[in-house]
Amino acid sequence: MSEAVRLAEALIARRSVTPADDGCQELIAQRLQRIGFDCEWLMAGPESFRVTNLIARRAGNRPGPAFAFAGHTDVVPPGPLERWSSDPFVPTHRDGHLYGRGAADMKTSIAAMVVAAEEFVAARPDHAGSIAFLLTSDEEGPSVDGTVRIVEALQARGERLDACIVGEPTSVERLGDMVKNGRRGTLSGRLIVKGIQGHVAYPHLARNPIHQFAPALAELAATEWDRGNAFFPPTSWQVSNIHAGTGVGNVIPGELAVDFNFRFSTESTAEGLKQRVHALLDRHGLEYELDWVLGGETFLTTPGPLSEALVAAIRAETGVTAELSTTGGTSDGRFIKHICPQVVEFGPLNATIHKVDERVEVASIETLKTIYR
Repeated sequence: MSEAVRLAEALIARRSVTPADDGCQELIAQRLQRIGFDCEWLMAGPESFRVTNLIARRAGNRPGPAFAFAGHTDVVPPGPLERWSSDPFVPTHRDGHLYGRGAADMKTSIAAMVVAAEEFVAARPDHAGSIAFLLTSDEEGPSVDGTVRIVEALQARGERLDACIVGEPTSVERLGDMVKNGRRGTLSGRLIVKGIQGHVAYPHLARNPIHQFAPALAELAATEWDRGNAFFPPTSWQVSNIHAGTGVGNVIPGELAVDFNFRFSTESTAEGLKQRVHALLDRHGLEYELDWVLGGETFLTTPGPLSEALVAAIRAETGVTAELSTTGGTSDGRFIKHICPQVVEFGPLNATIHKVDERVEVASIETLKTIYR
């Protein structure tokens, strides 16, 4: 069994349900310290939701670029244990796959990164530049005391990176078929449209917020927010929840609640989208309250040295030509972009992430390690 597989098993066996780390980072730090990495711990968050962050760095013997691997040691809860074919925190081999919570998202990636660094340093102890690891236990949670705190600490010291690979599971059909070179932004809104409650038989004595909002809803749904670009699809606006009424059939509701979300491209900004929504609602004469939550800003790494090197390594080890893509949700790349001009994501297949019986193909772990190296 390869060293990367053994380390992946050791990490999966630790019950690091967010924000717990359960010793994952300590295990990683011990290995990195043996090959000359300096390790720094950043604990953050309240005692009830303590987050573990690790910055590990190895300086080379001469000037050169600063490269980092980034990832998270926390995992989502396993869900109903009876639905799993085996204990989610007991790494199990079946049918050529390694099963366990975090196998794909993203303990296998971290294991492959660590062993890749060990092999690289053994072969090139006098390497130029520096190698770093940025690890958190708050990626699957609210993401307020994790990588964002690491970035703030590095910014305060004036430290920057030149390139960073985040180990998110990006592959779709085959290992290496997709690399994320950016992500859309996410902006959510909670809209309360105010009316006047009354009896359905006396509409002149009430004001129905559902009727009032309907034309605005139609316009919001039909609006072209932007046309996207070569790297991003057009910005989308979607309603996720809508609710009004008291539960009986003879009462006009007094208010309407709407939850919606933008997934936006670099052709739009969060502030610009907010302004357009407010202008539309005002034009329709609505009385309303609107609260916003910016879940993540866009980031984009245009094709260049990092993506070219990664795509070449993938092709050399798998024969696959990786597609650069910005689809999917958010990642901690949205924070790292503030200290690093080149951020990409690459990791194993994502078909089983967050699911029951999460797994990764065992043979792919060694290949992933070699690509990272």
